Amino acid sequence: MALQCLKTLVVSTGFKLGLSIAKMTPIEDVEALLRRIHPVTTEHELIRIGCDGDGGYLVPDDLAGIQACFSPGVDNRATFEEALLARGIRCHLADASVDQNPIDDARCTFRKRYLGVVNNDVFITADRWLDDEEPGGGDLLLQMDIEGAEWPVLLNISENNLERFRVIVLELHDIERLMDKHAFRIIQCVIDRLLAKFYVVHIHPNNYGGLVTARKIQIPRVLEMTLIRRDRVNCLSSAMQFPHPFDQANTENLRDIVLPAACVGE
Repeated sequence: MALQCLKTLVVSTGFKLGLSIAKMTPIEDVEALLRRIHPVTTEHELIRIGCDGDGGYLVPDDLAGIQACFSPGVDNRATFEEALLARGIRCHLADASVDQNPIDDARCTFRKRYLGVVNNDVFITADRWLDDEEPGGGDLLLQMDIEGAEWPVLLNISENNLERFRVIVLELHDIERLMDKHAFRIIQCVIDRLLAKFYVVHIHPNNYGGLVTARKIQIPRVLEMTLIRRDRVNCLSSAMQFPHPFDQANTENLRDIVLPAACVGE
């Protein structure tokens, strides 16, 4: 009883100081999860789509036949989506913090909504959005940068709609929360769900987020990840070249981050 009261006091004192005190994840569990996202090399070479620096992403050269891209999280420029439109791929954008579509093209739609797990005047679910804009079948591409909201969204989307994405490009935020035992469970569930249907073909730390040192490993706070659906791959091997020749620093005035050893399975 005395020990429990002491724990409660410590947690309460942390909250008063603006600090959150949580149980830590065993370091071996964190390392095991990071090893699972080691990228593979497939028969589809990686190409860079979009601008130099932030806003450009590496994707497998397997875009022919993809009918549309869904891009939640909108900036004042959309070079990734413009490059896809040039390839004949329709684009659907969504972001409640932006007032209008940054692209003037009839093939590009815009929803003033955040992607979330409910449908209302502020949020729209991935399922509602996909069913409204691209009903039926056909392969899609997902490019998502929604500042940490990706975790519940990726758990909420239906199996059928998740499987429609041939390629997924993610900005994964708050990766350092892997060290929080409760957050680890959520992140692990997302990774489990993605790896059941997709291979990771590229990861690159966003240097804007920096690195967090947790015990004996360093963890990128923000990580770019590209995945390809498993049925698109006939041969694969473990990727060995880091960074990729097409990788670029997201923020020019900061040194790019070389993947920590735990993230590349060394």
